[in-house]
Amino acid sequence: MGQRTPLYDLHLALGAKMVDFGGWDMPLHYGSQVEEHHQVRRDCGVFDVSHMTVIDVAGIQAKAWLQRLLANDVDRLRDTGSALYSAMLNEQGGIVDDMIVYRVDDGYRLVFNASTRDQDLAWMQAQLGEYDVQLRERPELAMLAIQGPQARHKIAELVSQSRGQLIQQLKPFEGRADGDWFIARTGYTGEDGLEIVLPAHEAPSFFNDLVGAGISPIGLGARDTLRLEAGMNLYGQDIHQDISPLASNMAWSIAWEPASRQFIGRSALEAELAGGVQHKLVGLVLEERGVLRAHQVVRIADVGEGEITSGSFSPTLSKSIALARVPMATADRAEVEIRGKWYPVRVVKPTFVRHGKTLI
Repeated sequence: MGQRTPLYDLHLALGAKMVDFGGWDMPLHYGSQVEEHHQVRRDCGVFDVSHMTVIDVAGIQAKAWLQRLLANDVDRLRDTGSALYSAMLNEQGGIVDDMIVYRVDDGYRLVFNASTRDQDLAWMQAQLGEYDVQLRERPELAMLAIQGPQARHKIAELVSQSRGQLIQQLKPFEGRADGDWFIARTGYTGEDGLEIVLPAHEAPSFFNDLVGAGISPIGLGARDTLRLEAGMNLYGQDIHQDISPLASNMAWSIAWEPASRQFIGRSALEAELAGGVQHKLVGLVLEERGVLRAHQVVRIADVGEGEITSGSFSPTLSKSIALARVPMATADRAEVEIRGKWYPVRVVKPTFVRHGKTLI
């Protein structure tokens, strides 16, 4: 038996197919993964993401410590509520994990992956050294993601007046507290929406309210196809400790200035740039029948080979799509080996769908 979120019994009552995900018993779908995917793209749905790890960072040296720990620079978070996406790297420039960082009243809040919790906490503890910093994990909190074009409108009508006003005022990539709730306008689907961190004992009642108001529960299956269409990396597949952000379509999340900021992994990234980055993460579209899957070989004529990191059927595009790490010289055409046969694929920017619009 895996770990369970506060909503486990509700998932069973709603007919969810439960699976193991990073040591947690989580809903894969509630009947139809494809319909759940379309529900989020066209309207909105609610995900239980209470397995995610929430860490609050405080102390007079919290900013300085995070400036060393992260490839992005928390000095960019000038106002309470502002947020940024970043990775923490090892000394070789590999990605220990990716996360969202929020500036809060008394420091910073980090939200990162469930499956990497133990390695992340061990890594952060090992980097504390003499810094005057306190790390506080928040297992007493639950987290719901309500995603889709109608998400903010529908949620604003279900919560208190002050929370409804906050939801309407939030800018993209901003998160603020209202009492013991923390409401952020972020997500992992390529659609507008909210991620709400709230006391665990309040989560079942609120989840019931959402479902009662016609907001469909959505499982991990649709979460994966939604994030793949949006070109968002999945830790353990598209990114990991042996891959740098320069080869992961994440160069934009590295803050090189000021040059004096010596974040962990900087020297390795600078050496990689100086020597020439060898690989890049691209999108693939299979125009014929078939399904692209992780670890399938990608062949590029006169260039070399790469590998699919994530692949699936895209419900929005009605085609099979993938993310793949390939040589830098790769242009717009390649081939993928599926069951011993080679199929032509189109190479595109690794963002297929955003805000309901097809981008390829």
